[in-house]
Amino acid sequence: MKDNILGFDVVSSNYESLIHNIFIDINNDEKIFIVNINPFIIMNYCNKPDIIKKLNQEKYQIADGIGIVWASKFNKRLIKERITGIDFMIKMCEQAAKDCKKIFLCGAKPEVVKKAKKNLEIKYKNIKIVGTCSGYVSELEMIKAINKTNADIVFVALGSPKQEMFILNNKENLKYKVIMPVGGSFDVISGNIKRAPNLFIKTNTEWLYRIIKEPKRIIRNFSLIKFVFLIIFNKKKKENNYVN
Repeated sequence: MKDNILGFDVVSSNYESLIHNIFIDINNDEKIFIVNINPFIIMNYCNKPDIIKKLNQEKYQIADGIGIVWASKFNKRLIKERITGIDFMIKMCEQAAKDCKKIFLCGAKPEVVKKAKKNLEIKYKNIKIVGTCSGYVSELEMIKAINKTNADIVFVALGSPKQEMFILNNKENLKYKVIMPVGGSFDVISGNIKRAPNLFIKTNTEWLYRIIKEPKRIIRNFSLIKFVFLIIFNKKKKENNYVN
């Protein structure tokens, strides 16, 4: 089932059911774009109905942000669990290693994507990472690098909104069964950037840790305030319409 947050569809499934269903789709040769939905994505695209329509047409939109879970609960709806992009990528890699599915890593700096590949191969003995490509080449070069490997799963780490637009603009020209934007996940997996301590992860306050580490991020979080305001405003508007 899906919830809808400010016009954006979001699936209410948990990690296990999503992984199970996605790998069934892979075995059925479906073409899947896993969309990460978080407050920043919503604020980036809320005034672009053509992009919203394209994202909503995809089979899976995951709740990549505690703000999405809060918005759903605030409106007494379906989403109960946050699905973080990096954790979902790691679970996908774990299952891909078990099922002998081929993976391609696209994005980040050359040394970062290579180290991410190496670390994943150390962690998962049977993982098949069939290629990498940095984010510092042309889109045409990325497409060629991805397509020549016939990978089952492609992870794209170009940062948002660049990674979403790369996928949307090139879906028809790319060969994959599953493609997923993963932001800065390669940096964390490679060890280039340290992830928040477990306390922040468990309490869903990784955003606060990142602000503490990088104070300039506080400007980016103004969009989170706007997101909260819109959720509250829309609920009040619906309640008033119902009363009238």
